[in-house]
Amino acid sequence: MSIRTILVDDEKLAIQGLQLRLDKYPDVEIIDTCSNGREAIRKIKTEKPDLVFLDIQMPGFDGFSVVKGVMEIEPPLFVFVTAYQEHAVRAFEANAVNYLMKPVEEDKLADTLDRVRTRISEKKSAEEAEKLKSVLAEVAPDAMDAMPDEAEAGTGRYEKLINIKDRGQIFRIDVDSIEHIEAAGDYMCIRTADNSLILRETMKDLERRLDPRVFQRVHRSTIVNLNQVRQVKPHTNGECFLILESGAQVKVSRSYRDVIARFVH
Repeated sequence: MSIRTILVDDEKLAIQGLQLRLDKYPDVEIIDTCSNGREAIRKIKTEKPDLVFLDIQMPGFDGFSVVKGVMEIEPPLFVFVTAYQEHAVRAFEANAVNYLMKPVEEDKLADTLDRVRTRISEKKSAEEAEKLKSVLAEVAPDAMDAMPDEAEAGTGRYEKLINIKDRGQIFRIDVDSIEHIEAAGDYMCIRTADNSLILRETMKDLERRLDPRVFQRVHRSTIVNLNQVRQVKPHTNGECFLILESGAQVKVSRSYRDVIARFVH
């Protein structure tokens, strides 16, 4: 299945360069190119692409305005392209929205397309819209004023399988088999009874994909699968340890003591 793609940039050479780099990927089908934001909004609404490579800095309608302009439809995946390493780039990364710095590097493009393929295979329109809104709220709060409120269409719709690219392989992990998750910056260590895998994603973004009735944060940098808890072991200063099915111990900090209440009847 091809990834139907639109390229948006006011610089003709930038579009041509990206086209050349994408030619080597047979599953990427460039269905159109746009030189400004207004044209991009119109083409996205009519063509309904899977993926848009979107320049941030454009005269008139910039990249943020394009995202705002297509929020009433099921949004495509956006890969933001920028020549400026400013706070916006960090916000995109933190919210698991792909970005590339100009000039586009081959290895980063390949990694981005791997993540795009994974996201497409898992994509749920309501979740994607929420992620984009989170980015806009952080980097372009004024754009949120014109956005309509939506019902919680995605309530109760959570991941059953998570695809993780680690050590050059794709692992499909049954969410129920996850014991706990540890954060280290923009990386998550996903721990099951017999494996530990690294996922490039922030804790905030990963929490949106997991059922909060089952997966609870018990520490600033730790999420635990409550169905895997077999024992609660008190510790000092109001803290405690959760003993998991595999025998692993996870510390619960005082700030998250309310999580323990559900084990006490």
